[in-house]
Amino acid sequence: MNLSALNTLRAILVHGNFTAAGVAVGCTPSAVSLQIKQLEQFFGQPLFDRSTRSVRPTPFALEIAGAATDFIAKVESLRSRPSMTVEGLFRLGVITSMQSDVLPVALRTLRSRHPLLSVRIPPLNDSDELLTELRAGRIDAALLVRPDNGGSTRMVWREVYRQPYVMLAPADAKSSDPRVLLRTYGWIAYDMSLAGGRTAARQVRGLEPNIQSTMQLRSVDAIVSMVSEGMGVTVLPLPRRPMLQAYELKEIGLGRTTPFRRISLVWRRADDDNRKVAAVADAFNSHQSPQR
Repeated sequence: MNLSALNTLRAILVHGNFTAAGVAVGCTPSAVSLQIKQLEQFFGQPLFDRSTRSVRPTPFALEIAGAATDFIAKVESLRSRPSMTVEGLFRLGVITSMQSDVLPVALRTLRSRHPLLSVRIPPLNDSDELLTELRAGRIDAALLVRPDNGGSTRMVWREVYRQPYVMLAPADAKSSDPRVLLRTYGWIAYDMSLAGGRTAARQVRGLEPNIQSTMQLRSVDAIVSMVSEGMGVTVLPLPRRPMLQAYELKEIGLGRTTPFRRISLVWRRADDDNRKVAAVADAFNSHQSPQR
């Protein structure tokens, strides 16, 4: 038994079902079920009444959760004592778009809390390659886009925030209709070798099935600059607010079915109790809602 299983039990009681609890703690529903099964084996009795369609916690489950809350709070207070220094090297992979977004504020917080911890950002910028490096142990954690399938259960996934997609057009565009804008200005594509670029392309082709991009760029900064010069319109994850304010742009919403990508901090489950990982996760957790 470990603390993550107790945290999962508490999440089920808070959110009311296994699926929502899995989202909260960064696990798939099957991983949540496995952790509860392990707890039931450890304590030797069921924690949920499964005789109805909705699982209901037993009185014993509530008792365990109450004890776990007190215990985990005590452990966290011990871990956060100033005398327990977090120091050394931490290798953190970060996708390019986040290196100028949430990373600077999180690193400033991390430095103020743990001045002896040195963070190295390797020259990698794609979610897939960062996951490969993480699995191989060549980096300690990564800030990236969580896969649509939820990602490996061998990893711990901590969602930082959800980044919606948006259409950007030149500031002097007369129309606010995405289809009219695409036909008038043409489409500047976000690099379709990236998962985010493929999601953006699906949105564009849902509006104009036969459209071809006039150019394709990986740099969000470059795309925003091109749009501001009237060279086309684009669909991409919503850039940070200071960048949008630096250019003359028109922001067009994509409706109630607007997709989003989940920006998540991820690390190996084997490192779940690592104090350096916890310090980095806490720094990002302090800034889950970027100013947009």
